[in-house]
Amino acid sequence: MSIQYHIDESFIQDLNKAIKKVKIKSCVMIKDGSMIYEYHKNRKVRDNLQKVNSCTKSIVSALIGIAIQEGYISSLDETLEHYFPKIINKQTDKRKKEITIEHLLTMTAGFDWPEFGEWDSFAPMVYSNDIVKFVIDRPLIDEPGIKMNYNSGCSHLLTAILQIATGLKVSIFAEKYLFDPLEMKYHWFEDNKGINHGADGLRLTPYDMAKFGQLYLQKGMWNAKQLIPEQWIKRSTEPKYLTYDFIGHYSYHWWVKNIESDNSHLSADNRFFFALGHGGQYICIIPHANAVVVFTSDMYNDSLKPLEYIEKFIIKSFSYC
Repeated sequence: MSIQYHIDESFIQDLNKAIKKVKIKSCVMIKDGSMIYEYHKNRKVRDNLQKVNSCTKSIVSALIGIAIQEGYISSLDETLEHYFPKIINKQTDKRKKEITIEHLLTMTAGFDWPEFGEWDSFAPMVYSNDIVKFVIDRPLIDEPGIKMNYNSGCSHLLTAILQIATGLKVSIFAEKYLFDPLEMKYHWFEDNKGINHGADGLRLTPYDMAKFGQLYLQKGMWNAKQLIPEQWIKRSTEPKYLTYDFIGHYSYHWWVKNIESDNSHLSADNRFFFALGHGGQYICIIPHANAVVVFTSDMYNDSLKPLEYIEKFIIKSFSYC
């Protein structure tokens, strides 16, 4: 017997008051497949493409799962050497040959990458003429596969791998297998080598962000078609590394958090997962309540404020019947 929930409107009213006081642009909430709440700063925000920043990473994760399903990538154990042999063979640190697609997805490649440190959430790779080479040239400070360290360079390597593996720009591959079936509008920026930015290159509407979240809530099924393998969705949203406990566990380019405050013990019935973009962009899936929540924001001094609202207002609004 499934647990039934109703919406405690008092929490939603509190949410509505809170988001109008800060630089939140949109908030969309879907429950049981129906829109139950939406706020937009204006019509332009509602209807136009918005920066989703690092929410791009979670869509890249989905595309990796699709590429494996379609036979373009044989395994998550494929290495950087397989895709970038000329760059890898010039490296003095031979451990870089051991870095796999799975290490990139979990950001455990081991590179010296102070994105959440001295770089202050902005990786200088964007100024490079060759972002792939810039990333691989960074020194290793950890053995691959040991420690998660937030690294947008890993995400760009993944789009480069997808382009090599499929022979298509990642945007075109995404159109075929994801965006067109979902009827999503998008713009995806490229680097000067013609590789779509894997870290933060996408622009989407709030509604289309919600569609992508709903697809994950439905375990990859859309209009009776399995767009993303169900097993991939399960695997890619299992909690794996707890480096930043104030955010949650990291998985395959998804964050996973306990509904309760203690993140040390996560059960499948007591957690939610989310894509998180700098400035307060969120695609949040709350399986136990059959709900999806989306935020777009201009909160670059407090990217975690919408997560606070998700926990303080939205999750608490789903009460047992």
